[in-house]
Amino acid sequence: MYIIIVGGGRVGYYLTEALLKEGHEILLIEENPAVCEVINEELGSVCMRGDGCEVVTLEAAGTSRADMLVSVTADDEDNLIACQVAKHKFKVPRTIARIRNPKNKELFEKLGVNVPVISTNLILEHITEEVPTHPVTHLMELRDKGLEIIEMKIPAGCACVGRTIKDIVLPHGSILSLIIRKSQNPIIPTDSTVLMADDQIIAVTPPQAEAELRAVLIGE
Repeated sequence: MYIIIVGGGRVGYYLTEALLKEGHEILLIEENPAVCEVINEELGSVCMRGDGCEVVTLEAAGTSRADMLVSVTADDEDNLIACQVAKHKFKVPRTIARIRNPKNKELFEKLGVNVPVISTNLILEHITEEVPTHPVTHLMELRDKGLEIIEMKIPAGCACVGRTIKDIVLPHGSILSLIIRKSQNPIIPTDSTVLMADDQIIAVTPPQAEAELRAVLIGE
């Protein structure tokens, strides 16, 4: 998949690094020449100097063949413009924009941005809805309760497949609240529910127990 990322700040840098590791073709567009130079030194020749809002820059980046454009600059307006140009001028099928001001989310959606993302730690997970290499999605934080709601997909071959929930040792404070299976209604699990490959599990867990829960349900 060819993905263009606009904005070479911390978010853009780490997105580029993560997606390169997954084998995607990445081009990062950054205006600051010093930042661009550092990125190229550390990640390889993946950064092009330019303004990601400008047609000429996006044309030079080969945006017409891009599968996705992700704009993560610190300016909401720039992110909106980059996505608009990519979608309407270059027919990019999927655009993702970082939003710093939550009040702008509705506007971004009305103007056709496929995924306006307020919380930057969710951007990579929205990308991987198209490229499902990450089996875990963080849905919500319940900060006042010290909990988080996450979604996990059980892979084939995981040790928990074919076992009932009562036979699985879950981390303290973790609950499996819903199971979603293809061609079936959602299941509220009980102790006797048998887990199957490709089950989508909605779980509630303390953040500190997430790694242990991942190990139990997806073998990570």
